[in-house]
Amino acid sequence: MNSSPRVRFAPSPTGHLHIGNARTAILNWLFARHSGGTFILRIEDTDLERSTKESEASIFQDLRWLGLDWDEGPDAGGAFGPYRQSERLAIYHQHGQQLIASGHAYYCYCTPAELEARREAALKAGQTPHYDGRCKKLSPEARAAKEQAGIKPGVRFAMPEKNITFKDLAKGEIAFPPEALGDFVILRSDGAPTYNYAAVVDDHLMQITHVIRGDDHVVNTPKQIMIYEAFGWPLPQFCHIPLILGPDRERLSKRHGATSVDEYASKGYLPDALINFLSLLGWSSVSGEEILSRERLIEEFSFERLSNAAAIFDVVKLNWMNGVYIRNMNLDELTAACLPYLQKAGFPDMSGPDHETLEKMVGLVRDGLEYLSQIAEKLEFFFADEVHITDGVAMGMSQTDAAEKVYWSFLRQLDKYDRLTAEVFRQLIKTITKETGVMGRDLWMPIRIALTGQMHGPDLPMVVEIFGKEKCRKFVQRLVE
Repeated sequence: MNSSPRVRFAPSPTGHLHIGNARTAILNWLFARHSGGTFILRIEDTDLERSTKESEASIFQDLRWLGLDWDEGPDAGGAFGPYRQSERLAIYHQHGQQLIASGHAYYCYCTPAELEARREAALKAGQTPHYDGRCKKLSPEARAAKEQAGIKPGVRFAMPEKNITFKDLAKGEIAFPPEALGDFVILRSDGAPTYNYAAVVDDHLMQITHVIRGDDHVVNTPKQIMIYEAFGWPLPQFCHIPLILGPDRERLSKRHGATSVDEYASKGYLPDALINFLSLLGWSSVSGEEILSRERLIEEFSFERLSNAAAIFDVVKLNWMNGVYIRNMNLDELTAACLPYLQKAGFPDMSGPDHETLEKMVGLVRDGLEYLSQIAEKLEFFFADEVHITDGVAMGMSQTDAAEKVYWSFLRQLDKYDRLTAEVFRQLIKTITKETGVMGRDLWMPIRIALTGQMHGPDLPMVVEIFGKEKCRKFVQRLVE
């Protein structure tokens, strides 16, 4: 058995990578990198009806976008492959025969309809539904008759009647009484392995030392422990991390907003920010700080800092954190990252000679950005051919009778300058104050509204410089006329 830690992330390729599964991948990756261990990507694709190559490819893409690199996997290779369960069926059948031969498993001929009828009967009687073990007691003659009738059997694991306890790295000691568990299917009648069985076989053969997963898997752990014991295999260490809940404390779902990694990537969240945010759902730094680089997350990761409480997905906090990462970006890098969103919105291409101007625009609004797709809305007024003033903004402007005096003075003073820079604009404002006696909000607000249609916004002198003299004249002239 390998002495250095080996962990795995094992998604099912049945859709996009869910944000909860991404958090599981991140914590496995952090532990592997912290401990100098191995991070393995395994694809659990035995659900042939729902698994698709498209979903597998999107999972790879999402993990790469997050910056999570794996040491072994379907595309990376490794000494313990294959790393897709659909390519390991012979391994599951071989080990299934070992369990049957040792008396730890048996063939089951019960049909789904029969099992459902017994389940409903148990529920009506107020009992917990359990498989009653009838096929375990079948004689060789009875089994032969079933097979002659064309019934394809599945294989069930025979659960011993005993208490099962294990120490969880996050939750401490967990115990299950024997009545809580019954014999369960490990191989279906079509030969497909079930999750609890395939995961154990794979984890052992891939020498997984730590199983880090969501605490919805706690109920699976006693079944898996019994399979380990039946084979005489050593147990890995289990760590069940708290589930992610929405603000209403219900399990995170579409009604709470975006739930897949690709949705957050498309909206313009930064991978480092998402890594940081998801790492802190159920884990915390000993420093109490919340903005943590990948390097610090790797350095500080420990199971002792994991929480038992469910983690609340607070999108307001995510937006704040992503905004911090945006403001820490190099302006040139940020502008390049914003370009696709501006192009998608149909704005003119400013990737060439106008790139410097675009950088100025982005620099003016970056403090108000929570995610990159907001850039189109933030910069819209720079590209507008005319200003649209809403009733609310017009009402705010009409509360002062100084606006018209300011506009006429602005137009008169504007003719005295060949070029309108930020510094020229500041001088022009001082002249307007002297000429009209209007100052402060009553002076700045009408000009901002005339140029942008907004009561609040980025630094007005810089906005004016980007607009230029003729555009400023046109907008103010149109308003006074």
